[in-house]
Amino acid sequence: MFKRILVANRGECAIRIIRACSELSIESVAVYSEPDSHALHVKKADQAILIGPDPVKSYLNIHRIVDIAAKAKCDAIHPGYGFLSENPDFAEAVNKAGITYVGPSPDAIANMGSKTAARTAMLAAGVPCIPGTEASLTSSDEAVEIANEMGYPIMLKAAAGGGGRGIRRCDSDEEVIENYAVTQREAMTAFGNDELFMEKCIVEPRHIEFQVLADSHGNCVHLFERDCSIQRRNQKLIEIAPSNYIDNDLREKMGAVAVQASKAVNYVNAGTVEFLVDKNHDFFFMEMNTRLQVEHTITEAITGVDIVVQQIRIAAGETLPFTQDELSFKGHAVEFRINAEDPQNGFFPTPGRITRYHSPGGPGIRVDGCVYPGYQIPPHYDSMCAKLTVWGPSWEHTVTRAQRALKEYDIRGVKTTLPYYRQIAASEIFLDGQFDTGFMDRHPELLDYKPFEAREDIAAAVAVAIAAQAGL
Repeated sequence: MFKRILVANRGECAIRIIRACSELSIESVAVYSEPDSHALHVKKADQAILIGPDPVKSYLNIHRIVDIAAKAKCDAIHPGYGFLSENPDFAEAVNKAGITYVGPSPDAIANMGSKTAARTAMLAAGVPCIPGTEASLTSSDEAVEIANEMGYPIMLKAAAGGGGRGIRRCDSDEEVIENYAVTQREAMTAFGNDELFMEKCIVEPRHIEFQVLADSHGNCVHLFERDCSIQRRNQKLIEIAPSNYIDNDLREKMGAVAVQASKAVNYVNAGTVEFLVDKNHDFFFMEMNTRLQVEHTITEAITGVDIVVQQIRIAAGETLPFTQDELSFKGHAVEFRINAEDPQNGFFPTPGRITRYHSPGGPGIRVDGCVYPGYQIPPHYDSMCAKLTVWGPSWEHTVTRAQRALKEYDIRGVKTTLPYYRQIAASEIFLDGQFDTGFMDRHPELLDYKPFEAREDIAAAVAVAIAAQAGL
């Protein structure tokens, strides 16, 4: 087992990995940019090293990160998610330095990171794919021609990257022409690659993904599915596990295909095979994420498997401690991404200082966060400041418990998605448990909430404090 791991990330992601290292008696080394000097992951790690002044480029400096790891005598580097986690050049640089990369091989990252290459590999492996182009598009004129052959609606997609960026639905020739250059610019900005491809648009699908684990000894299993259909502009907000939409037969079939897809590319470590499921319950491969997922917590809640610990053990050359037949799940779990955003203002980011922070507790409640009272949320990074994961023995119990936990959760100083989630969790449509990717667009009434709830206990405490200062 490793003695020291460098965590090439920040925020709650870095803290999650640091905790796993601690449980394995492995020393953790954090890196941080100057704006992150007071970040929580810096305080939690056994050692923290300044990586550079720039808030973003510092975390993308491959040479600097590898050099720090070598000088700190780290055995391995864990990339987390985001930043360099799906960069094959980073994985290769780590390996060349004689340090273990906690993740798949550079080739697997490159092959699955290119959506066109991934489609080709999956089709060769007999995995059902969404109808689309197998090569990158060369021009908007070609895109219009193919779209007419395929039939509208279609999706223009970035060939590289992920996370919901670089994707546009088009319903006409005019929209293809209008969105082509826009999508290219988005792709170049987000991924440094402006190549696009096209897929047939699956109308009102379910976005269902399967967590896989594969070791270097040829063993591969899935940890069942997560339903990520509640999303905005292809960005996930709420995820549940297992899905209420598929039955055991379809679950078994999709899980087997996820394992088949992983083996087809000789995948090792943790990964996620993502599918779209249509109204007829037919499913299609969408992409494979070659890293830890933000929403891994709900899979851990229903299976009891510590995915990050397994990542580290796999990277150390250990064999998976279970077979597919030995794995099962219990109950339901839901994750709410607590973002510093204003849902009533187009989800505009709201960086600022946290003046009050109180997280929920009790049975079935887990909070992965990186903020605290007095912490200044910087404007440079993703707006997520915490994740609330709720588990219950049934979906109904999970929803009730989530309502209670969301009421307990109190973050002040910045606007967050918390009041919006309270509205959603309290609605009958959420309790119904049937979601597709159009859920948010069809229910704008859920945005009709009071931004700040009156709290009599806080008001009374403030009145007492004012009176005391006045000598009353």
